[in-house]
Amino acid sequence: MPRRHIRVTGAPEAPLRAALTALRSELGVPDSFSPRVEAEAERAAKAPVLPSYDATDIPLFTVDPPTSRDLDQAMHLSRQGTGYRVRYAIADLAAFVTPGGEVDAEAHRRATTLYFPDEKVPLHPEVLSEGAASLLPGETRPAALWTIDLDAEGRTVAVDVRRAVVRSRARLDYAAVQKQIDGGTAEEPLGLLKEIGEARERLEVERGGISLNVPEQEIVERNHAYELSFRAPLPADGWNAQISLLTGMAAAELMVSVGTGVLRTLPAAPDGAVGRLRRTAHALHIDWPHHVSYAQLVRSLDPHQPHHAAFLQECTTLLRGAGYTVFRDGSLPEITTHAAVAAPYAHCTAPIRRLADRYASEICLATVAGEAPPDWVLAALAALPHEMADGARRAGTVERECVDIVEAALLKDRVGELFDGCVVEVEDHKPTVGKVQLESPAVIGRIDGEHLPLGERLRVRLTQADPGAAKVRFAPA
Repeated sequence: MPRRHIRVTGAPEAPLRAALTALRSELGVPDSFSPRVEAEAERAAKAPVLPSYDATDIPLFTVDPPTSRDLDQAMHLSRQGTGYRVRYAIADLAAFVTPGGEVDAEAHRRATTLYFPDEKVPLHPEVLSEGAASLLPGETRPAALWTIDLDAEGRTVAVDVRRAVVRSRARLDYAAVQKQIDGGTAEEPLGLLKEIGEARERLEVERGGISLNVPEQEIVERNHAYELSFRAPLPADGWNAQISLLTGMAAAELMVSVGTGVLRTLPAAPDGAVGRLRRTAHALHIDWPHHVSYAQLVRSLDPHQPHHAAFLQECTTLLRGAGYTVFRDGSLPEITTHAAVAAPYAHCTAPIRRLADRYASEICLATVAGEAPPDWVLAALAALPHEMADGARRAGTVERECVDIVEAALLKDRVGELFDGCVVEVEDHKPTVGKVQLESPAVIGRIDGEHLPLGERLRVRLTQADPGAAKVRFAPA
């Protein structure tokens, strides 16, 4: 969900946690839902609209971080002739959310779950997001159940999606999945995650796509100081992501086929953004020959190495041009593809945490059923890109400010020290202001000075690092 994953541990009274609490207040982030929203959610949780199709015999399982309770997806994998069958259940929020109701209106205001290093601010009340709508193990839940048949190479050959009642059997985390698969103890439905995931990764390379397995940054408080570490994603993270990606691509193809839908689109990155990324690679001593493509470089990186992990964090900047594109009545938009996916793609697998996914799911369900999408879906389409863009801006602000706070906390006791770095950006209309990437620790901060040498290494002095002020500043040494 967030482009960058930052987690902080430590006592609630720690200065970093206090700064994050103050940031939420400054940004006007809601700390709760109104009583009317909560009351409507409570009523909906007790009386969801359940479909007639019973698929509770499918032994689905979920794969999520160990502390997650807002479980959007559950899967079951099997062999189908010489190929595979992927069954992917997506939480059906439409079973709980009344169009135009209090919960719906609040979801349109929020658009997306916001992620802070110490907590999240959910899109829907927890009675739904972590309760009645969540695909928790042993619980009967309404879902949009995708069935996607693949050939032996992992290519899609058939797609179906319908409403169903489902029941997950097991809640797994990435480490447990990796351990079972590596140890050869995984039963076939889980063991096939590697086989199908790797097949889909090969197809991704073939079509020119690229997945960013961004490491999680962890900031740990020890003895009133902070330390930075990276948690490299496991192969299982990537295999699991490929199943979601597969479903999003299938959803996009369905919507394009009928000429009505909402796509997640991303144009090719501008040269300036790639140039900045090349300077970041230079600052972190990562060799990027000009004949090597961005995709080739990313695939060659080892996220277990701190400087590679830091670079992968900065690669998320190339995703900032992504947006939502709606179309209807057979008039396809000029851009239907997502540059990183290298194919049409739609967000449809996280409706608990992202508003647009509920609408994409409804259009796909109607398409497969041979029906027109519900009127409430069509009526909302025109405003959806704007609402999601507003949500993305809020999420982007949260991300940037959180990174600033975390980096300030990391360096708060080192003001006046010298560091090796590289100027990766200089403002066009204010050439005395730019950004510098440090070699170690791998943080980026503002730099103020005359004649900033863009793309060159230099020694810099830390002049400010205050988690309360949420800014790190440097000057040429």
